[in-house]
Amino acid sequence: MPRFTKDDVEIIIMGMLTRFNKLCAARFFKQQGALSAVVLLLTVATPAWAMTSDTNGLYINSAHTQGNVAELLNTIDSIRLSPAHLNSVSESASIEVRKAIESYPDVVVFPIYYAGPAVATSAAYRRRLANKVADASGKGSIAVIYPDIGEPYRSIFTQIIGGIEEKTKTRVANFAVGKEVDVDSLRKSLRSQDARVVIALGRRGIKAASSLSDSIDIVAGGVLTASDEESRNMQVNSLSPDPALLFSRLKEMQPKVRQVFAVYNPSQNTWMINLAKTAARAQGLKLVAYKANDLRSAMHVYKDILSNMDSRSDALWLLQDSVTVDNGSVFPLVLQESWSRNLTVFSSSFGHVRRGVLFSLYPNNIELGRHLAHSALGLLAASAGETFGMFPLREVLMAINLRTAKHLGLKVKRQQGFDMAFPER
Repeated sequence: MPRFTKDDVEIIIMGMLTRFNKLCAARFFKQQGALSAVVLLLTVATPAWAMTSDTNGLYINSAHTQGNVAELLNTIDSIRLSPAHLNSVSESASIEVRKAIESYPDVVVFPIYYAGPAVATSAAYRRRLANKVADASGKGSIAVIYPDIGEPYRSIFTQIIGGIEEKTKTRVANFAVGKEVDVDSLRKSLRSQDARVVIALGRRGIKAASSLSDSIDIVAGGVLTASDEESRNMQVNSLSPDPALLFSRLKEMQPKVRQVFAVYNPSQNTWMINLAKTAARAQGLKLVAYKANDLRSAMHVYKDILSNMDSRSDALWLLQDSVTVDNGSVFPLVLQESWSRNLTVFSSSFGHVRRGVLFSLYPNNIELGRHLAHSALGLLAASAGETFGMFPLREVLMAINLRTAKHLGLKVKRQQGFDMAFPER
C-alpha cells in the first residue's frame, strides 16, 4: 500500500474538498446510507494508483461489507465528475452529506473552510483550480525563468536561484531567456520537467512566463512593479522594500521623527503608498504623500517640502519611482537642501546611500530566493491561499552612509549591525 507524504495528503484533501462538494447529491446518500457516503468521499478524490477493483485489498473485515463496497465502486465509477452531479450542488445537500458521514461510527470529520468564489473566471484562478484537483500521483515540479543578461545582474539571479534551491532542497530546472523567446520550445521543456509552478525573474522572465499555459502557476520576482493584469494573475514580489521595515529602521535611528514626506507617481506606487499609510500609523508616524504625474510637478512639490521641513521631527522618503525620483534633477536638489538644512532623508534605492542619503534597505538575494520558493511550494501543494497581487520586499539588508549620519549628529558605528556602510574604507 503506498505511503503518503505530507504533500500527497494535502493534494488529496484539496481534491476531496473540491470534488466531494460538487459531485455529491444528497438523495444518493439517503438511499445508500453513511457507508456509501464514506466510500464515495474517499473514492472521488483517490488517484488512479490507489484504486482497485479487488475489494479483498481493502481493509474491511466483513465479507458482506466488501460486497457492498464492490457494488458501490462500480456505481461510483460511472458517475465520477459527471457534469450532472457538478451542477446539483446546494447548501442543504452539503449539510445532509456531512450528517450522513458523521453518523458512521468509525469516521471523524474535520471541517475545512474554503473562502472565495465557487466559480473563478480569471486565468490565475483557473490555474489554481486545476492544481487543486490534480492527481496526487504526479506532484509536479518548480522551474525558474530568468533573463539571459550580463553582469552584474547575472550574479544576482544566480544568487536568487541558489536561495530557491536551498529552500526546495533540490536542483530546479532554470531557463535563461533572451529578448526573443521560442514559447513553444519553452513550453515543451517545462512539460518535460513536469513543471506546474514557474518562478519568473525580471521583466523578461515575467513576459515569457505569461505566455505559457493557464495550467502553470507563476510566482514573479526581481521587478519593481507590474501591470494590473499581471498582479491579478500572479504573485508579484517587488524589489521595493516594505515601508514597515523602512519606518521601523527610521524610528530606531531618529526616534524624534513624527512626520514622513513622500512624492509618488500614482501609476507606479499607489499600492506602495497604501501599504505605507498603514505602516506609518503602526510606528506613530504621519505620512504626507503627494501625487505627481510628471517630473515638473514633482520638482515643484519637492521644493515646497524641503523649504518647510522641520529638521527635528520630519523626514523625507525617496521611493523607487522613475517619474518622481529623477537622478538628474530631483536627487541633486534633495541632497543639497538636506545637507545644508540637516534634514533626514532615507531611500528605497540602494544607490542613493552611496551618494549621501542616510540609509536604505536592499535585497538579500539568497533569502529572496528562499521566499520565492516558499510561495511556489505552497502553490505546488495547492495549499496556499489566493496570494495574487503586489508584495513588497521583506528579505532585506541595510546600507548606511556614516558621513551623513555624523553630519546629522547620530552616534552610529560601522559595526552596529549594518550590512553595508559608506564611505567604504
